[in-house]
Amino acid sequence: MSRVIAIDGPSGAGKSSVSRIVGEKLGFLHVDSGALYRIMTWQCLANGVDTANPAAVAAFAAEVQIECRAEEGHIAYYVKGEAPGNRIRTPEINAHASPVATVKEVRDRITAILRGLVSFGDLVVEGRDITTAVFPDSPARFYLTASAEARARRRQKEEVEKGIANQSAEAVKASLLARDAIDSTRKYAPLKKADGALEIDSSDLTLDQVVETVLAALPADWIRR
Repeated sequence: MSRVIAIDGPSGAGKSSVSRIVGEKLGFLHVDSGALYRIMTWQCLANGVDTANPAAVAAFAAEVQIECRAEEGHIAYYVKGEAPGNRIRTPEINAHASPVATVKEVRDRITAILRGLVSFGDLVVEGRDITTAVFPDSPARFYLTASAEARARRRQKEEVEKGIANQSAEAVKASLLARDAIDSTRKYAPLKKADGALEIDSSDLTLDQVVETVLAALPADWIRR
């Protein structure tokens, strides 16, 4: 049976960087669950679907075909043979992703996709409901958090480096806090720390320190250094 490391937390807490490195060290495939919600959002916008209309989003989401492939240590996603790339990382997608992610039918569809990925092997899966709804029985569950200021700095740096935005730190912070509010109060599978998950505040920790904290908390027979 495939092993799953589940990592939740708000935007900018370091989930992606930590998950990628942990996956590399252990030989687990990195899974970015948030990319699936961004793909749904991208496709809604590209096809003129009103993201503020849950019924329309639910109906459209059932039609979106997403292909998953194991590539170079991670799960890659394709729509009609096309990889979305940074088109799903823009401020416009950020603004519409949370409303799309509140739709139950969207979450059910993506949860099913994520659970099916165990057929590829061992996984380290990052997201917002991985420890609570997708893989609640995993013995390796973590909740990464950080101050809003630290998260905004990280996200702004990431956007500038990728050339997808040039927002001020305050604008990025406002966007993160708005998404936090939606994600943590949505009716279905809200963002929260799962009972039994290890919480790690990365505000004043280096990336290597967070990675080592995760590795140290895994079942002993999962470690392969």
